[in-house]
Amino acid sequence: MQRGALMMMLSALAFSVMTVLVKLAGERLPSQELVVARAIVSLALSWSLLRRAGVSPWGHDKRWLWIRGALGFAGLSCVYGAVTHLPLAEATILQYLHPAITALLAGVFLREAISRRIIAATAASLAGVLLVARPTLLFGGVAPALDPFWVGIAMCGAACSAAAYVVVRKLSQSGEHPLVIVFYFPLVTIPLALPTMLPNFVWPEGTEWLLLLGIGVATQIGQVSLTRGLAVLPAAQGTALSYLQVALAIIWGAVIFGEIPDSLALAGGALIVGSAFWLARSKPAAS
Repeated sequence: MQRGALMMMLSALAFSVMTVLVKLAGERLPSQELVVARAIVSLALSWSLLRRAGVSPWGHDKRWLWIRGALGFAGLSCVYGAVTHLPLAEATILQYLHPAITALLAGVFLREAISRRIIAATAASLAGVLLVARPTLLFGGVAPALDPFWVGIAMCGAACSAAAYVVVRKLSQSGEHPLVIVFYFPLVTIPLALPTMLPNFVWPEGTEWLLLLGIGVATQIGQVSLTRGLAVLPAAQGTALSYLQVALAIIWGAVIFGEIPDSLALAGGALIVGSAFWLARSKPAAS
């Protein structure tokens, strides 16, 4: 359990670095181009790790491995789009709807218990979304509202990520090797993402190549750590432990991009992250 928790925290750190690099590269490059670049680097690294470990890359349950890859592609596309169009902290906070959604989906598909704690955490998370998004209809322009389209994209990304995490948990329980699960993510992402990238392709220049490489490496570290963590932790607890990424996103956003979340965004973030932390503290038998 301790090793699983450490893996999830390392994953949070790596993913926070990845979002910073995505936001920097996304100032000029389209987000789907970043998705493809990340997938190419990850595919090469995954293949290398599989060969070094002497593990066949093709796995056993190909149907669910492909589903995991497709869900990962959809979630990654939404997350990258949100990060490049929303403030870093707010985009990251909205992504942290996924622990509550994961817990609900795990209850439905993995028959993990859906407790009152999970239901309350989900309700609190949704209230947090309203505070972060600050829709004019509810807040009357008291604070600048975020673009509702990209808020919706961020929420869609959280839902796809949650579904992907549940599939990872299912595949881990059935004995699939973590490196095989990680390998299928870029393997499926590349053919799905290419048609969305080509119409708006922009050739990278100078340091943008290093940013693209860094996105792939940071995401690979995060993905391997995430998969290993979920292999030994229940789905709801495992994903909630990555809440550290929100604190890091606030720091990176302020230091690197000069983005300071207002009091409503911080309050909403506290609700969303607090709900995730509350789920993380629940015992498997009671969740």
